[in-house]
Amino acid sequence: MLDRRTLLLGTATLLGSGTALAQDAAGRPIQLIVPFPAGGVTDLVSRIVAARLGTELGQSVVVDNRAGASGILGSGIAAKAAPDGHTLLMGNISTLAVNAATFAQLPYDAVTSFTPVGMVAVQPLLVAVHPDVPARTLAELIALAREKPGALNFGTAGSSIQLAVEQFNHQAGIRMTHVPYKGSAPAIADLIGGQVQVLFDPISTLYPQARSGKVRALAVSTAARSTIAPELPTVAEAGLAGYDVSSWQGIVAPRGTPPEAVARLAQALAKVLAQPEVQAQFAKQGVAAAPSSPQAFAQFIAQESARWQQVARQAGIRPE
Repeated sequence: MLDRRTLLLGTATLLGSGTALAQDAAGRPIQLIVPFPAGGVTDLVSRIVAARLGTELGQSVVVDNRAGASGILGSGIAAKAAPDGHTLLMGNISTLAVNAATFAQLPYDAVTSFTPVGMVAVQPLLVAVHPDVPARTLAELIALAREKPGALNFGTAGSSIQLAVEQFNHQAGIRMTHVPYKGSAPAIADLIGGQVQVLFDPISTLYPQARSGKVRALAVSTAARSTIAPELPTVAEAGLAGYDVSSWQGIVAPRGTPPEAVARLAQALAKVLAQPEVQAQFAKQGVAAAPSSPQAFAQFIAQESARWQQVARQAGIRPE
């Protein structure tokens, strides 16, 4: 039989080993999967947040771009990762809400495959037209589309933006012809070249072209005006009451991540988003910090998923 001294020493050794393992786990880098290419708004937001999140947590946060299939590839990888608090996903409106309405089969479920950590940022879409389009206001664009149903082409880079335009078309009672693109760069190039007449795209990517006079900006999609383009009315102000669409990002972890790990991550994220330097960097991109609790973000994801599935049904878009 073990004597009391031996038992206490053994227990102390085990406790010490457990503490060492916990410290080792806490010091491991965190992988923040970004399911889109470098340079886009989700990537920019991720990189602004990652460095400061690492400082708050006392461990490095490494951005890992896993682009492909409208964010499905990287999101699927994140969903299958070990739920140990060391893998996170920077999701957005496409991966966490719209994809379920436009793809019949996904390797993840936005609601059940992840544990929300917190909302991160929101930004408006910019509505712009080619300079040759005889519409200087959103009301004039709607009137032109009503006069010539289907004659105007609208470009989109992603299914989330397509559904935003479909909601716009539904509320305005108009019909425009959809031209899909694999990214903002080719869509903007074709708007400048006149291959498409109308484009909805995140303000961070499209507004520089409006400032240079290459395209004409008409409105922003959010309920409030943009801080980087305060001269532009909202779509609601321009005539479509209640229209409010944001491009948004938020962090989730694989389902089953321990509550204490989620709480630690959420607290650190809230501190990061409250930093004036982060808010200033966001503002340069037309992005606003949008902190939330994990519970509030979970509710938001569920609401957005239901909303865009309804819009898809209205537009006759079936998951493929």
